[in-house]
Amino acid sequence: MEMRIYGRTGMQLSVLGFGCGAVGGLMVRGDPRDQERAIARALDAGVNYFDTAVQYGNGESEKNLGRILQSLKPAGAVVGTKVRLPSAAFGRIAETVTTSLEESLTRLRRDHVDIFHLHNGITEAGGGEALGVRQVLDQVVPTFARLRDAGKIRYLGLTCVGSTAALQQVIDAGAFDSAQVVYNMLNPSAAIALPANYPAQNYGRLFDHTKAAGTGVIGIRVLAGGALSGSVERHPIASPPPAPIGSAMTYDADVARASRLVPLLSEGFAASLTEAATRFAVGQPAIGTILVGMATPQQFEDALAAVQKGPLPPAALERLTALRQQFAGEPR
Repeated sequence: MEMRIYGRTGMQLSVLGFGCGAVGGLMVRGDPRDQERAIARALDAGVNYFDTAVQYGNGESEKNLGRILQSLKPAGAVVGTKVRLPSAAFGRIAETVTTSLEESLTRLRRDHVDIFHLHNGITEAGGGEALGVRQVLDQVVPTFARLRDAGKIRYLGLTCVGSTAALQQVIDAGAFDSAQVVYNMLNPSAAIALPANYPAQNYGRLFDHTKAAGTGVIGIRVLAGGALSGSVERHPIASPPPAPIGSAMTYDADVARASRLVPLLSEGFAASLTEAATRFAVGQPAIGTILVGMATPQQFEDALAAVQKGPLPPAALERLTALRQQFAGEPR
């Protein structure tokens, strides 16, 4: 397994991480034996980063991950979890963050987590369930820092959802060690400029900002919530189609655009769209590790096999760029 230095943290993370989210559903609704088998296999393959959140099954993902890691007792496992503040708690951010973390640690059966990510959307002025830039920098960051100083967390993180300008401001402030960033074949704008009127959020080369700040990057939505399978079919334990992040306004629109990338397969660049999407993501040097959701142990094997094939070749990337050009001007 390829290992990459994670930003300024000095940690070495496996390029393939283990996503414990609710979209795939394995760590929320899966059979406990399948959960343990998949994690044991991941550890054996060299995976060392495990990503969860209280929102994944209302704590079930954390409970299941904690149970299995306590049983297997792997050396060097790196665990990340998250806090999402409800708007009703915006007036008591420090207390709410601290309580959320303590409850997560109990479920995880750990005395600390390696990375603690803020899971709210961020906009410049805030509003609704989104935090404003000043709320993040003036209230969330000092709270996270106190928890770090108390030994409860090692590194400060955020999930980069919200307005691009706000995300750039927060990253540029240099307080966060880790950023979860949307990056996939439908929307690579965190790395490159997209055509004018492209139907996706423009992340404005956010990787330029993370690199300058020394912030490690976790690639998320690598499969666009499953849309980059090119099929609307979902495993019985997977979540219903999730709301898209950063790409189209509907899941069906993402699936339809993904199906227009099939020439990558017919021209021999990959055996499946999920393989192509996984290899596309690991080919991005700004990313430290990627998360691929899964419903079954076999889906982990598929992700591992794709990673082991290495990044897509330059000819495939050129073809993908040409295919994406046709999306410009379409409604999002």
